[in-house]
Amino acid sequence: MILSENEIPAIVKFIRMSPHKVRRVLDQIRGRSYREALIILEFMPYRACEPILKLLRSAAANAEHNNGFDRSNLIVSQAYADMGSSLKRFRPRAQGRAYQILKPTCSITITVKPMEEA
Repeated sequence: MILSENEIPAIVKFIRMSPHKVRRVLDQIRGRSYREALIILEFMPYRACEPILKLLRSAAANAEHNNGFDRSNLIVSQAYADMGSSLKRFRPRAQGRAYQILKPTCSITITVKPMEEA
């Protein structure tokens, strides 16, 4: 991840969700303004919207507190989800066997920057 000096990231790790399902939501907000992304996330019916919404608000708070940027002037420059470690569980099966169940986790990164830079 290469950041310019005006890009402010926020990262959350080990979200108990498939990164494939999270990317479906991130694709909708990438490149949009902060307010527009908030509205989209509020009304989308997916479970992944809740942690993404919290992370977007965190990125905006980082930009406002650490760099003095105005929230209404921010744009989502980068948004992506990477695979995290998988939780390994076992399901009992017939005749004493066990089948492994892999429960995926993901790391989500959202980067915001001021609009005039875009």
